[in-house]
Amino acid sequence: MTISEIAKLAGVSTSTVSRVFSHHPNIREDVRNHVFAVARQYGYHPRISSRQKNVIIITPYNSDYPVHSCVDMLLMALTQELPPRGFRLEILPHDNLERLAGIQFCAAVAIGAEPEEFRDWPERFTPPLVLVDRKGERMPPEVYQVRSDETQGMELAINHLHERGCRKIGCIIHGDPGTGNADLRRAAIERALRERGLPANDYLIHFSGPGTERYVDLIGKLLRQNVDALFCPGGNAGIVSLYAFSLYNRRIPDDISLIATEQTFFSEYAVPPQTTVTQDYKAVAAAVADVIEARIDGRRAEPSTVLPYRLIKRESVRMRG
Repeated sequence: MTISEIAKLAGVSTSTVSRVFSHHPNIREDVRNHVFAVARQYGYHPRISSRQKNVIIITPYNSDYPVHSCVDMLLMALTQELPPRGFRLEILPHDNLERLAGIQFCAAVAIGAEPEEFRDWPERFTPPLVLVDRKGERMPPEVYQVRSDETQGMELAINHLHERGCRKIGCIIHGDPGTGNADLRRAAIERALRERGLPANDYLIHFSGPGTERYVDLIGKLLRQNVDALFCPGGNAGIVSLYAFSLYNRRIPDDISLIATEQTFFSEYAVPPQTTVTQDYKAVAAAVADVIEARIDGRRAEPSTVLPYRLIKRESVRMRG
C-alpha cells in the first residue's frame, strides 16, 4: 500500500500520515493512534526517514542501579560510536518515557531495561528500539536485542579461577532473582562449577539485592565457609569487596583471589589491580549502530546479536598450590 491509500482509509490528509510516521510532535494522540491502527490493520510498514538522525538513549532511573559501571561504560561507547555515523543523541531517563510522544527520532536504545516493558512498542512508535544488555523471548517486530553472552562470561571467570588452583569459589551475583541478568548468571555459574567438579551449593552462591548493602555480610558468610576465591559479577562489587576484605583482615590475592566486573577508572588502579570480566562495550555500541543503520536503509537487521565477554587478567588472582 502507499501512504496516500493509508491516508484515505484513515480519513486524514497524506501530510498528516507523513507527520505521524515521522513522529512529528504536533499531532494529536488520538489521530496518531488511529493512523497507526489503520497501518497495522493493512500491514503497512513505513520506511524510516534517512533525514531524521535523532537517537533516544533510554537510561535507568533507579538510584540503586550501578550507574557508574555498566551503564556509564555503555553510554560512553554509544557516544563514541553513533555521532561519527551522523546520529544525534538525546538521553531520556526511563521514568520520563511519556516525552517520546513529543520527540522526533529515528531509533531508540534502552540500556538495562526489562524487555516486558516494551512489548507494545510497535503499537506506539514506528522507529526501531534496540534493547541493550537484556535477553527477551519472542520480542515484537522492530524491537531488537544487543547483549553480551552471560553464559560465556561466567564460564570465563570460573574457568580462570579453576585453572589457577581455586577449589572452593564463592559467588555474589548483583541483583535479585527474576530481575536483569541475575538468573542467567546464576545458572551459568552453577553449570561451570559442576562441570569442573567444584561445589555449587546455595551457601556458596548468593544474590546481592539491588544495592551494595549486603555485600559485606555475604562476604563474611563466604569467608566462614573457607572459600579460596570470590567472583562478583555485576554492580560495584569490586570496590565493596576491597572494603569488606579489609574489615575481615584478608588480603588479595594472598588469602583469597577475586574476580569482579570491570569498572573503568577503578579496576586497573585498585590495589592490587583487579582481574575482571567485561563486556566488549565498543563492539556492543557498533552492533547497536549497525541495527539502526540497517533499518534506516530499509535492510533487515538481526533480531538478536550476542557478543562474547572478555577476561582481563590482573593481580587479584594468583596461582594456588
